[in-house]
Amino acid sequence: MVNSDEQIQEDPKKYFSKKYLFISIALSVATMGFLIYYTYTPGVLKHLRVKRLPGIVLAIVVSFLRLWFVAAKIRYLSEKKLGWMASFRVMLSWDFTSSITPSTIGGAPMATYALTKEGFKLGQSTAIILYSVLLDQLWFALAIPILVVAAFFYEVVPDNTGMIGHASMVLLYIGLLSYAGLMAYGVLKNPNAIKKVVSVVFKLPFLRKWQETVNAEADNLVEYSHELRKKPASFLVNTFLLSTMSWLCRIALPTIVVLSLLPVDVILSVLRSLAMNLAFLIMPTPGGSGGVEGLFAIFQGPLIDRKAFIGLAVFAWRIISYYITVGLGMMATTWYINRSVVDNFEDLTEKTVESDLSSSKSA
Repeated sequence: MVNSDEQIQEDPKKYFSKKYLFISIALSVATMGFLIYYTYTPGVLKHLRVKRLPGIVLAIVVSFLRLWFVAAKIRYLSEKKLGWMASFRVMLSWDFTSSITPSTIGGAPMATYALTKEGFKLGQSTAIILYSVLLDQLWFALAIPILVVAAFFYEVVPDNTGMIGHASMVLLYIGLLSYAGLMAYGVLKNPNAIKKVVSVVFKLPFLRKWQETVNAEADNLVEYSHELRKKPASFLVNTFLLSTMSWLCRIALPTIVVLSLLPVDVILSVLRSLAMNLAFLIMPTPGGSGGVEGLFAIFQGPLIDRKAFIGLAVFAWRIISYYITVGLGMMATTWYINRSVVDNFEDLTEKTVESDLSSSKSA
């Protein structure tokens, strides 16, 4: 993450990739088009029940509730030094860049940059985002045992995924639990370990030029991490609850969308939604586009009696969960980029004036 942080601090426009945005949307549209083409049958819309369609409105409300919970978590982690509007800007820019970049990059660097533009030091910003990511990982660590136990009673992973699908989910569970453990140790128990790792990594020849700057920011990170550790248990509990509520909204969304079309087994749909949301984390495409639509069809599709509704369900879900967020996030990210341009111009103007004054005095 540090490399991306350094790049984005120099020029955030380098991180706002139009290429990734185009690829993400193109993959999403292509996959949805494929699913609709192969599942849609003429006259299927007459089977829609008007009494169920308000579920789409509920899905939109739940989607916005998720955004609110994430913004509230970021604001709480900043000890409420961040206003509500700023919290939403940070959250939306984070969500947006996560939605258009590969999972290996993620939106954390943009969120860190956004916090610095809101007046926080880079070390503080990194600590806040790192702590936020940790809360998500702790939630995953709680969700995985639930899925494992539920698998004895429900077909959480569809049989149509075969041995490969089941083995992949087991490896995913192990990977997420391991990562959550390392994150918890590094942030809650021994933040100095993070500093040592960063120090060693930036001794490499091609990274050495950033060593001094990064080491200074690592000190800020350790200092702020210690401050977070001094917080009462209620601080961790409250932020964890906010993180949990945001994930519950995300998980409920596919089930609500499907229920707005036709009845399904609610418990099984929710469990599969939880499993597929964890699987989304390893999608290599920008924002998981293409893969997440396919996973929705694999996990939720077998529960939908009318196969013609599968493509419609994927379409409605992605519009609500992805395209609305991308639109709002693009505005928030553009706001930070434009602000960066203005700040750079003001810095350049100030340096020019100082240089002119120095020249005048010398003359």
